[in-house]
Amino acid sequence: MNNKFMELAIEQAAQVKNDIPVGAIIVKDEEVIASGFNQKEQNNNITSHAEIVALNKAAKTLNNWRLEGCELYVTLEPCPMCGWAILQSRIKNVYFGSYDNKYGAFSVAHLEKLSDTPSRIFGGICENECNNILESFFKELRK
Repeated sequence: MNNKFMELAIEQAAQVKNDIPVGAIIVKDEEVIASGFNQKEQNNNITSHAEIVALNKAAKTLNNWRLEGCELYVTLEPCPMCGWAILQSRIKNVYFGSYDNKYGAFSVAHLEKLSDTPSRIFGGICENECNNILESFFKELRK
């Protein structure tokens, strides 16, 4: 685990326009191979979550949907849709910042228990910084 990669995911979250600020980075052999941020509103596409965007880019980079040996850094715990895509892609390690106590794929739904090729999941990485990003967004939204 490397906090510099979570910092890059946080930078991705800062690029979000009119959507929940979530950023994701995919790393292989200590090198960033893909990144993404939430684009649901921008693309008018429910599947344009940061994780899905990054997974698709990584698959293109590696010319393989199997992302074995890759690590994912994401600022918010993935939802079940993204969580299952992550598990199916065979990501080795998942590092997330903020916990999603309502819809979390791993802390609430425990999807990793259903997978034959489980990823290792680590939450709370740079949690305060990731929480602050989300709290600021929702505070502005409520104004």
